[in-house]
Amino acid sequence: MKKKYVFILFLIINFGGLALGSWLMNNGPTSDWYTYLYKAPWTPPGWFFGVAWTTIMLCFSWYLAELFHLRKSQFLWLLYAFQVLLNVSWNWFFFNQHLTIVALAVIVALTLVIFYYFITFRSDKLKYAKYLLLPYLLWLCIATSLNAYIVINN
Repeated sequence: MKKKYVFILFLIINFGGLALGSWLMNNGPTSDWYTYLYKAPWTPPGWFFGVAWTTIMLCFSWYLAELFHLRKSQFLWLLYAFQVLLNVSWNWFFFNQHLTIVALAVIVALTLVIFYYFITFRSDKLKYAKYLLLPYLLWLCIATSLNAYIVINN
């Protein structure tokens, strides 16, 4: 399959995962529960989340297109499915069920998976593509700190 079609496939899956995660949020950031939480002082404004996730999913989809074009394995598909599951389920655990400790464990696992992509798949042809993961890794570090702050302070 051509790389551009693989890129489009990952765009559809990744943005579909974001849509599903948003649907599972149960009003998410606009809910009374979230509004009255004691949040970290470095919590970004609401508009930033859409910008961040759009950038992340564009870069991640491009990275995945490069990776899956070079390597074809069942393990990669399983790892990717696990990443999607973690990404989507965090919304449900955190916003819908208010299980902030479980959500923290999920986001730490998600961070480890993305870091695994970054350090493991770095052949000559992927040595530059791996930097497309940096927005995702940076955001996950911020989001993990925000989640941890809520766990500690609420």
